[in-house]
Amino acid sequence: MLRDARLKFTRELSAQLVIRSVSETGIRVNDTEYSESIVLTPDDALNMWDEKPIDDLTEADFDSVISSKPEIVLLGTGASNVFPPRQLTFAFARKGIGLEVMDTRAAARTYNVLANEGRRIAAVLYL
Repeated sequence: MLRDARLKFTRELSAQLVIRSVSETGIRVNDTEYSESIVLTPDDALNMWDEKPIDDLTEADFDSVISSKPEIVLLGTGASNVFPPRQLTFAFARKGIGLEVMDTRAAARTYNVLANEGRRIAAVLYL
């Protein structure tokens, strides 16, 4: 006797903030569109990022991000991948925090996956 077994998969999102889209003009988080660079944690959108060039970033620029005690910080550098100064990577390593650098679309996808896994994550997303 054969049984017809059907499984229904549903997508349960546990993070409060989910990046819905990234375009050249904005980043949509839940139902809010941001037209400037933003900082996200799974629970809070902090749209207070000083959009200075990636090459000029220092550890001090990330004080508000680090205060949220993330285990990983994603740096979305816009349309293409731009690496920050090596000193910044070393500063994060000394604090025991991972710094992952990628284009903003990839950072948004990675943020959604890690936030929904319940990871302590923060993302700095440049347009």
